Amino acid sequence: MARKDRKQLFQLQNRSLISMTNPKSPIAEQFRTIRTNIQFSSVDEELQTMIVTSSGPGEGKSTTTANLAVVFAQQGKRVLLVDADLRKPTVHYTFRLENHIGLSNVLTRQSTLEEAVQTTSQDKLWILSSGPIPPNPSEILGSKGMQAMIEQAKNEYDVIIFDTPPVLAVTDAQVLSNLTDGVVLVVSSRNTEIDAAKKAKELLESAKAKILGVVLNNKKAQDSQYYYYYGGK
Repeated sequence: MARKDRKQLFQLQNRSLISMTNPKSPIAEQFRTIRTNIQFSSVDEELQTMIVTSSGPGEGKSTTTANLAVVFAQQGKRVLLVDADLRKPTVHYTFRLENHIGLSNVLTRQSTLEEAVQTTSQDKLWILSSGPIPPNPSEILGSKGMQAMIEQAKNEYDVIIFDTPPVLAVTDAQVLSNLTDGVVLVVSSRNTEIDAAKKAKELLESAKAKILGVVLNNKKAQDSQYYYYYGGK
């Protein structure tokens, strides 16, 4: 990789993982606020597993997912971030990890969860990357193997967060929403159309998902470039 490309990748990573690289920034504080609101959204029920999704691509879903995982780990929770986007995975790029073995290997019993999980530079945060892209992502995500993997992960981690594909693109997020405790929907103030956001919400509700709230991304604020807002449905 050329020096210029490495520099651009490093800068991208720093922006993507701002909760890790600049934890005192206003944006990092917004992620901690999101974390708090997620925890308060389910006071009477244990919230251990959640998915983060969006209506369409380019709305900041994966960046939000990565930073949420970081701030939960910074709180002292044992966190597993799972790249369940088996179509266009990005988590391994964000954390600069290998992706030879990951979720798809675990679900097809080619690897164990312990073998596939990778450590990060953030204490108490582990990554399960996507692994090789399979020909049938939706079927694999809704399999008994996924249910078994989640149950095993719940015994080893305090919080498991899944990065999933956009709701309107494929059914993967709907499939996983049935297996987890809640869903966080990311929308972009610049890109997301209101009808698309409503349709995504309807599809998740039709799948019996518990929508924990919505993160409003890319809203300009005076004290920072981006503003992340969390609100219940």
